[in-house]
Amino acid sequence: MSRRLRLAVLAVGGTGLAALLVLACLDLPSFGGRWHPYGEAAVRASLDRHTANTVAFVNFDLRAHDTLGEMSILFAAVVGCVVLLRQARDEHREPPQPSDVAPPVRRYALLVLPVALVVGLYVVAHGQLSPGGGFQGGVVAATALHLLYLGADYRALERVRPIGTYEVTDALGTCAYLVVGLAGVLAGTAFLANTLLPYGTFNTLSSGGTVPLLNAAIGMEVTSAVVVLLARFLDQAVEIEEEQGS
Repeated sequence: MSRRLRLAVLAVGGTGLAALLVLACLDLPSFGGRWHPYGEAAVRASLDRHTANTVAFVNFDLRAHDTLGEMSILFAAVVGCVVLLRQARDEHREPPQPSDVAPPVRRYALLVLPVALVVGLYVVAHGQLSPGGGFQGGVVAATALHLLYLGADYRALERVRPIGTYEVTDALGTCAYLVVGLAGVLAGTAFLANTLLPYGTFNTLSSGGTVPLLNAAIGMEVTSAVVVLLARFLDQAVEIEEEQGS
């Protein structure tokens, strides 16, 4: 394909995309208006499926395919970081130096660590009921774990977060999301369709059908992914050193 032909194809495609965007913008409700058809439809459908948190309903039911894409991006980013930040041939590991942290900060980190960890797990578990969910709670739980680096030392952190285990749970969280989606296909409905489980009693932990399952899978994947990412960066900053003269 010649350069001129490629530019022509690009121009045709760009013109069509621009036309679609213009038509979509012309059909939007007026700015600042009180009528929001998508929001009203989402809230109505969320209540019909007994999911108290409409945002979680949108993420894990109405637009569960989009959430699968977001999770896949994070998973791919973790894989890329693991490959790029692995120990190279011209690098070696040095014993980590004791962290220079003030005693009040150490005490505060150790005090806050269990509280932050419980809050993160609570946010994940109650994602279909209250603001938050697997993404937010996973980040909180993973970063809470790393308060041990401030409260104790790097070796203590390494003992409570074996990287191999978290790499496996990262993959398991991704697979769990896909398995729930494929279960819908095997049941004769559609991929990620929220028709497998009863919707349960509104505003309880067992409500929302498959929403709690997908939310838990995301929580597992995000927690493990953030732990692995931080571990790789900390390895580079604390332990891995370049060979002299390399």
